[in-house]
Amino acid sequence: MKYTVITGASSGIGYEAALAFAARGKNLIIVARRLDKLEELKSTIQNIHPDLDVIIRTSDLSITAQAYTLYDNLKEYQIETWINNAGLGESSSVTDQNLDKVETMLRVNVESLTILSTLFVRDYSDVEGTQLINVSSALGYAIAVGSITYSASKYFVSAFTEGLAKELERKGAKMKVKVLGPAITETEFMKNASDTKEFDYKANIPMYHTVEQVASFMMKLYDSNQVVGIVDENYEFQLRDQIYPILEM
Repeated sequence: MKYTVITGASSGIGYEAALAFAARGKNLIIVARRLDKLEELKSTIQNIHPDLDVIIRTSDLSITAQAYTLYDNLKEYQIETWINNAGLGESSSVTDQNLDKVETMLRVNVESLTILSTLFVRDYSDVEGTQLINVSSALGYAIAVGSITYSASKYFVSAFTEGLAKELERKGAKMKVKVLGPAITETEFMKNASDTKEFDYKANIPMYHTVEQVASFMMKLYDSNQVVGIVDENYEFQLRDQIYPILEM
C-alpha cells in the first residue's frame, strides 16, 4: 500500500488537500498537533471512502526533533507523495514582532520543512511516481511590508524547493519536486498570524481564495509536469516552470 503524507492537516489547506487526495483513492497519513481535528478528518474521509486507510500522526513541527521522530515513525509505510503544508505566520513589522513567535515560525516553515524534504528525497528520489510538494506562498515571490519575516521564510521554501527540483532533474531522479504558492486563503492563518480571536475575510480582504479552491490548485500542480503552481497578482492560478534563476556552479 502506498500513502500520501500531509502535514498541517488539521485545518485549512491541509484538511481540504486530504479530502482531495482521498477522492483520488489515495491512502493517507495525516499529521498535525491537534489529535481531535485529525480524528474528525479521518472519520469524514472514511465515511465517504471506507476502503481507504487513514493513519494519524500527531507532531509539533515547531520542535525540530519531532520532525526526525515523525519521519522515523513512518519508515514502515511506502510513501508515494509527501506534502509539507504545515506553516505559521507573523503579521507585524520587524521592530514590533514577537521573537518567540518568529523563532517558532522559522522552525516550522524552514527547519522542519527542510529536514522532512531531505529525508524523503534521500529515501525516495529514485522511486517512480513519487512527488514532494512544499507549500510556500505568493509571498515567497513578493515581499509584503508588514510581514517581512514571514515572506522571507517563504522565499526560503520557494528557492529551496525550486533548487531541489533542478538538482534532482540533473541527477536523472524519478521523483518530481514542486512548490505551491497560494495567495490569501480563508483559513485560520490570518487569525493566528495577527493574534486575534476572529478574522472576517469578507470585511477585511478584497480578494482571497477558499481552501477548496487552493486544494484544487494543488491537485492541478500534482497532475502537471511543471515545478511551480502560483497565484498571481490578479488571483489567477498559473502553472509555471521554475521562477528563480539557476546559476551554473
